Amino acid sequence: MVRVKPTQTPDTGSRSPELRMTLEALGGLRADLGQDALDYRPLPRLTPGSPALRFLPRRIRPHAGLLPHAVVGVLAVMTFFLGFDFIRGSSGPAALVYCLVPTAAVLMTLVRPVLAFWVSLVSSPFIAYIGGYDGWPWAPNSFAAHLFVLVIVAMRTRPRTAAWMWAITAGYTTFTAFFLGMGGSYGFNGAELLFFSALFLLVVAVLQVRRDAAREVTAQQTVTAVERSKRTLLEERTTIARELHDVVAHHMSVVAIQAEAAPYRVENPPPELEQAFATIRENAVAALTELRRVLGVVRAEDYEAPDAPQPTLADLDGLVANVRDAGLDVEKTVTGSVRELPQGVELSAYRIVQEALSNVLRHAPGAAAKVEVSYVLGGLGIRVVNGPARGLLKPAHNPAGTPQGGLRPRGAMGAGHGITGMRERVTMLNGEMTAGAAGDGGYEVAVFIPVAREEAAE
Repeated sequence: MVRVKPTQTPDTGSRSPELRMTLEALGGLRADLGQDALDYRPLPRLTPGSPALRFLPRRIRPHAGLLPHAVVGVLAVMTFFLGFDFIRGSSGPAALVYCLVPTAAVLMTLVRPVLAFWVSLVSSPFIAYIGGYDGWPWAPNSFAAHLFVLVIVAMRTRPRTAAWMWAITAGYTTFTAFFLGMGGSYGFNGAELLFFSALFLLVVAVLQVRRDAAREVTAQQTVTAVERSKRTLLEERTTIARELHDVVAHHMSVVAIQAEAAPYRVENPPPELEQAFATIRENAVAALTELRRVLGVVRAEDYEAPDAPQPTLADLDGLVANVRDAGLDVEKTVTGSVRELPQGVELSAYRIVQEALSNVLRHAPGAAAKVEVSYVLGGLGIRVVNGPARGLLKPAHNPAGTPQGGLRPRGAMGAGHGITGMRERVTMLNGEMTAGAAGDGGYEVAVFIPVAREEAAE
C-alpha cells in the first residue's frame, strides 16, 4: 500500500494577510532600528557641487565640506547649555551626567545615528530623574536633544526609519503619561515633542522623496539619452545602407550583363569558358536578389527609391549653387589631380559636404563657409569650415526638390544628428574625421578617406 504524503502548505500561505503585514512591518523595524545599530557610519563631507551649498559663494564651497558637522556641533552646544541652565547651582557627577548624556546623543549622530536614537530615548527618564525635573517624560535638554536626534537621523536614513522612530517615541511618551501617571507641576510635555517632531520629520520626508524622485528622473533621462543615441546610430546606418544599395546594385548589374555578353564576343568559345561566364552571371543575379531582399528589411515604410542616380563629387557645383541661393556665402576649392574614385567614396564625400553645409545653415545663419576638396595620393581630403553666426538667414530653398539637388530636407539623414551620420560614413570607409569649434568662433569639419591606388584606377 502506497501512502501519499499530504502536501505541506508554505507557512507564508497559511497566514492571514493581516499577520503577514504585521510581520513585514516588524521586519522593517528590525532592519531599520535593530540590525547594524552599532555600525560605524561617519557623516560624509559635502562635495562642492552639493545642493546644500548653493547658498554659499562659489569660492567658499570647496572649504565648506564640514558644514553639516558644524551644524550638529552647534546643536550639541545648545543642548549642553539648556541642561546647564536648568541645573545651575548644582555640582557633582550627577550634574555632569545630566548635561553630557543628551549632548553626547546629539554628537553621536555623526558616527552612529541609529545608536544615537536609542541612547537619547533610553536615557530620557534617567536624565529627568537626575535633574529633578517634575514635567515627565522629557527634561528640557532631553527634549531638545531627542528632537535634534530625530531630525538628523531621519536626514541620514529614509522616511520609513523616521516613521519608526516617531512611532517608538510616541509609544514611550504615551506609556509614560497614561500608565505611569507621571507629570508634575511642569505638566506633560510629550504632546509638544510629538507635534514638533512629526512636523519636522514630515518636512524631511518630503525633501527626501523629492530628492529621490529627482535622482530617478535624472537616471531615466540618462537612459533615454543613451537609447536615443543608439536609435539615431541605427537610423544613420540604415540610411547609408539604402543609399549604397544603388551603387552596389549598379556594379552587380554590370557584372551580370558583361558575363552574359562575354561568350558572344569570342569566336567558338570553349564550353568551360561558357560555363564559367554562366556561373558568374548566376551568382551576380543571386547577389542582386539578396541585395533587394536586404534592402526591403532596412527600408522604411515611407521610403521611396530615388529616380536619379546617387550624387558624386561632380555634383558639388550644383550643391554649392543651391546653398548660395539659400543665402549662404560659400566658397569651393579643389586641389590636387581630380580623378574618378569608387562610387561609395564619391557618395559619402558628397553627403558629408551636404550635411556640413546644412549644419551651417541651421546653426550659424549669416556665416561664410569654405569647402575644400583635396585629391591626394593616398585618398581624399574634405574640409568644411564656417565663421561665427552673423544674423538671420532666409529659409533654405531647394529648387530641385530632392536630396541630390541641394540641401538635405527635413527628416532626412542628419536632422539634428548630422555629425553622427558623417562619422558613420567615415568609419565605414576606414577614414578619419575631426569636428569642433574653430578659433574664430565658427566650426570646422575635416575628413580624410583613404583610397588605394587600385581602387581609384577602377
